[in-house]
Amino acid sequence: MSSSERAAAERALEQEHLLNTLLAERDGLLSVLDRVLALKGTARLIRDAAGADAGFVADIEGGDQAVIRWLAGNRTDSLQDLVVPVGQGVGGRVQASGAPVRVSDYVTAPGITHQFDGLVLREAMGAMVAVPILQGRPGGVETVAVAYAALRGPGDFGDGSVRAVEGVAQDAARALLLAGRAEKGRHTAVAAERRRMQASLHDSVGAMLFSIGAQVRDLRSTLPDNPLLRTRLGRLESDVSAASLALREALLALSESSPERALPIELAEHCRSFEARTGVTARLVQLGEVRPLDVERTTLLIGAVREGLLNAEKHADAGTVVVSLGEVDGGVQVAVADDGLVREGGPDEVAVGSPGLGIRMLAEKAARLGGRVSLVHDEDGGTTLRMLLPGPSRPADATRGR
Repeated sequence: MSSSERAAAERALEQEHLLNTLLAERDGLLSVLDRVLALKGTARLIRDAAGADAGFVADIEGGDQAVIRWLAGNRTDSLQDLVVPVGQGVGGRVQASGAPVRVSDYVTAPGITHQFDGLVLREAMGAMVAVPILQGRPGGVETVAVAYAALRGPGDFGDGSVRAVEGVAQDAARALLLAGRAEKGRHTAVAAERRRMQASLHDSVGAMLFSIGAQVRDLRSTLPDNPLLRTRLGRLESDVSAASLALREALLALSESSPERALPIELAEHCRSFEARTGVTARLVQLGEVRPLDVERTTLLIGAVREGLLNAEKHADAGTVVVSLGEVDGGVQVAVADDGLVREGGPDEVAVGSPGLGIRMLAEKAARLGGRVSLVHDEDGGTTLRMLLPGPSRPADATRGR
C-alpha cells in the first residue's frame, strides 16, 4: 500500500471514529428524552407529591382507552396493564371529562362504575384521585395519559393534593412533548448525519482518489518504457477508477436514503436507550442485509422491538437482552430475547395464555400485513418475542396460511 493510500485509509478511520463519537453523544442525550422513562418516573413523583401510598400512570392507547403501565408503591401486579375504557372507573371518567376526579372510598363511590372493584381491593386501595395529562392539539387540548394517586383505605385527597398531582401531570406533559420531539428528531438526525457523511466523504476521500488517479496517469506518461511497470500502473489506475465509482454509488445511496431505510439504526438506538435507563446489556445483531421497507412495516417492526424491551424491563430479571434483525422466509424478522426469569404478572405465551394488550395489538397489526407474532417463554429461562412481516411486494395471503 502506498503512502497516499495509507493516508486515505487513516483519514477514513478517523472519520468513522468521529462519527461514532458524535452518535454516542447524541444517544446519551436522546436516552433521557424517552416516553417510557418519562411515564415511569411520573408514577413515583405522583406518589411522593400527593403523600399517597401508591402512584400509577395509564397511557392512552388506540385513542379510546387507557392502559395502566407504570406503578409505584404497588403490592401486587393486579393493576399492571389494566385496560380502562372511556367512562369506566376513575380513569375512564377523567378521559371523558378531561378534568380531575377523586373519591374517598373507591368501592363505595356512587359517581363511578365498578368493573375494577376486585382489582382495587386486591391492592387494598380506598381513596383515589386521577388527573389528566394534557397536551395541546390543533383546536384544543387532548388527554394523552392519566395520573393516579391512591391511599390504602378510605380517606380524602384535599385540594392541595390534587394541585400537587396536577403539577406533576403538567411536568409529565412537557416531558412527553420533548420525548415526542426527540422521536421525530431521530429521523431528522439520521438524515442530517447522512448528508454530513456524504459531504465529508466527497470532499476528503473523493478528492484523494482523484489525486491518486492523476498521479498514476502522470507516472505512466513520464516513466521510461518499462512494460512490467506500465502494466502494474495500469492496474492501479483501474483500481482507483473502480474505487471512485464505488464511492459515487455510495454517495448516491446516501442521498437517496430515507428514514424507513434506517431500520438497523433505529433498533440500535432503542437498544442503547434501554441499556442506559436499566443498566441491562442490550445489543443488536443484524443477520445479513435487510432490504429497504416502507414506513408502515418499518414502524411496526420498531414497535415490536420497543414492546419486547418494555416487557424485559417490566417483567424479567434479565442480565442480557439481544435484539436480532434479518430476512427469514422471504420476509423480515425482528426478535427480542432476554435471559431473565418472568416475574408474576409477566406476559404469557401467545399460543397458550392471554398475552398483554401491547402484544395483542402488535399481532393484529402484523396479521393485517400477512405477518405473525410469537411470544415464547424458553424452558431454560428467558423470553423471546418475534415478529415476521412479508416484504411489501409479496401478496398478504402468502404468509397467512403458514
